[in-house]
Amino acid sequence: MKYFIGITPPDEYKEKIVVFRDRWSSSYLNDVAEPHITVKAQGGLHGDLKWLEKVRQTCDSIQTFSLTLSVPGSFGSEVLFLSVETEKVIDLHRRLVNVISPSQELVDRYFEMDKYHPHLTLGQTNWGLKETEIHEMEMLAINELAPYPTFNVHFVRVYKEVKPNQYVPFVDIPLGAKC
Repeated sequence: MKYFIGITPPDEYKEKIVVFRDRWSSSYLNDVAEPHITVKAQGGLHGDLKWLEKVRQTCDSIQTFSLTLSVPGSFGSEVLFLSVETEKVIDLHRRLVNVISPSQELVDRYFEMDKYHPHLTLGQTNWGLKETEIHEMEMLAINELAPYPTFNVHFVRVYKEVKPNQYVPFVDIPLGAKC
């Protein structure tokens, strides 16, 4: 079994992203997982769940924080995303990777640590879109997904793979002290 850890935007904005993504019938990203910002990728998160208590302890020591989604960006012509404005996500990511201790091979495979770039994926060629659709999506996202929300992060969500490339919420883990 595979797992990953993410942050979800507020429900109203999450639904706005789902509807936006669904406009491209070739995209099946909404079938993979709900809109989220990955904080810790699959590497080291095994089915034995021994890591879950370490994640709980780490999250308990982290204060809730504010996060802002921002203008679209891309990884080449294959991935379109909303940017994330806060260093706190990077700190949370690093702390989770350190406590899970995946191999260097897994850190590299999942673009973690120095290669980590927090974002919320809108579309990806790997999930059905053509490069021309990525460009079209970017142009529309600039107007249709603004204004971009700022929200407080009170928990992280662990996602569990239930079928190949299909993840569902497994458990929410609260962050510690409130701001």
